Amino acid sequence: MANMQIIGAGFGRTGTLSLKAALEQLGYAPCYHMLEVLQHPSHIATWQAAADGQPVDWPAFLGGYPAGLDYPLAGFYKELLVAFPKAKVILSVRDPQGWYESTRETIYKGAALPHWLTRLLPPYRGFYRMVTATVWERLFHGRFGERNYAIARFDEHIEDVKRHVPADRLLIFDVRQGWEPLCAFLGTPIPETAFPRINERWMLQSAIWLGRVLPWALAAGLLVLIGQLLS
Repeated sequence: MANMQIIGAGFGRTGTLSLKAALEQLGYAPCYHMLEVLQHPSHIATWQAAADGQPVDWPAFLGGYPAGLDYPLAGFYKELLVAFPKAKVILSVRDPQGWYESTRETIYKGAALPHWLTRLLPPYRGFYRMVTATVWERLFHGRFGERNYAIARFDEHIEDVKRHVPADRLLIFDVRQGWEPLCAFLGTPIPETAFPRINERWMLQSAIWLGRVLPWALAAGLLVLIGQLLS
């Protein structure tokens, strides 16, 4: 089984989806991301177990992914470095104020999967519990809603990664920098195509809107159907 070669230690909403696309374009595919959890609901239990302090066989769980980043993986970067001692670490960063606003308006509002949908899809019923445990409790101690506290935790995490990861194995990366520092760090040629720019915020906010509107639309449609059947 292959070992994970790149561990993304940056918090979500630091351009992780664009970085995922970039890494996959460079040959590190598939790159683990929160989207993988949604696509593979069986992973939810493993992340929940990790949050609960239970042992996880990381090579067996993530060995098929040459790279991984975003929540919930970023919160376990130390454990992953033990499991994959030769891996390099990419710490994606951005302006803390912008990061907080973006996170609050997207994933903190539960954009990944609407609550009503989890009730319709049993495999996802543990998703929100897992996200709460691995992200909002583990990383922000249940205080993400407090702006100053959350931003302080964001900054503390960056300093923690700098202290923990040897400098020659760490890239502190802002996706606005594009290909050059990323390719230099990984020792790969710079692609001729532009660096991926994926508008995660628009996608997540659209999911929030859909999650709020669709139940009412389904209810209205059901009422119309009942009315037609009774008429």
